[in-house]
Amino acid sequence: MNAKSALSLLLAGWAATAQAQGFAGLGSDAEGFAIPQRGYQLSFPQDHGAHPDFRIEWWYLTANLKSASGTRFGIQWTLFRSALAPGEADGWQSPQIWMAHAAVTESDRHLFAERIARGGIGQAGVSANPFEAWIDGWQMRSTDGALEELQLTASGKAFSYDLKLSAEGPLVKHGENGYSVKSESGQASYYYSQPHYQVTGTLDLPEGTVDVSGHGWLDREWSSQPLAEDQSGWDWFSLSFDSGDKLMGFILRGDSGNYTSGTWISAGGTAKPLAEGSFQAEPLEFSNVEGRRIPTRWQIKLPQRNVSAEVQALNPQSWMGTSFSYWEGPVTVNGSHNGTGYLEMTGYE
Repeated sequence: MNAKSALSLLLAGWAATAQAQGFAGLGSDAEGFAIPQRGYQLSFPQDHGAHPDFRIEWWYLTANLKSASGTRFGIQWTLFRSALAPGEADGWQSPQIWMAHAAVTESDRHLFAERIARGGIGQAGVSANPFEAWIDGWQMRSTDGALEELQLTASGKAFSYDLKLSAEGPLVKHGENGYSVKSESGQASYYYSQPHYQVTGTLDLPEGTVDVSGHGWLDREWSSQPLAEDQSGWDWFSLSFDSGDKLMGFILRGDSGNYTSGTWISAGGTAKPLAEGSFQAEPLEFSNVEGRRIPTRWQIKLPQRNVSAEVQALNPQSWMGTSFSYWEGPVTVNGSHNGTGYLEMTGYE
């Protein structure tokens, strides 16, 4: 059996096991892996890089863009790291598996692609200083050594993009200085974002090249067991309002009830964690998406900030039919606060 065949079999078994444990196996046993601890001080640029002693990690970029004619687009670029065992090793002995997703979404079209690689052989990885995340020919690369200026590239069968991102505000630490609790029983992750990118560049689509501009949001998160055993998935909102304020809020769905939290980010970049339960989101409309009943219009409320608005999917059919399938797409916000954002929904069978 050659190395490529061995990798394919390994990944197939890993994917089947993880799916059986819930979305990406995030509620499974973390024995042997590092666990997030309260009081840890995030350190940069070190923490922009990989943390191989933790079981799961991602670098997650979404952007809301427009062409000169006003056509709306959403783009996604995500690199996931998942470990079969803690630590790193050279070559095929590495226990690290890498997976990446890229997408371009319009109101009537959703294009996506996936890449999978084994760590240790140079096909995928992340370096902290200067920052670079890559898999095959896809790259998220710093042009300034940190996360302030990035160049982003990806391609699929029917699309590619080449984008430049410039941060116009500070990094945001979620939860307790980056320690983000995910359940009543105490599961947690380390979680921070750069939600202040201005984006310019080009999309290459079947009908030609389109110049685009807009704003982007990068999420960084790592843990070893961020979900409780009874939690099957989440609904995650990253919203940028016309006022300049921003809101990240999530619902983790569980058999014993939902757990909600989030962060309010002022126009000046000051972040305030939200108490559990203060962010409210209720589905208003469902769509049939690949045989699944998916909520694609929501009512969100944050009474302490006088937020009451509807969140509507740009394209209700924004299904990521990848190894771990989920819904991911751009949204519009209308009501007490207007704007745009992204919505990710996992665990819908």
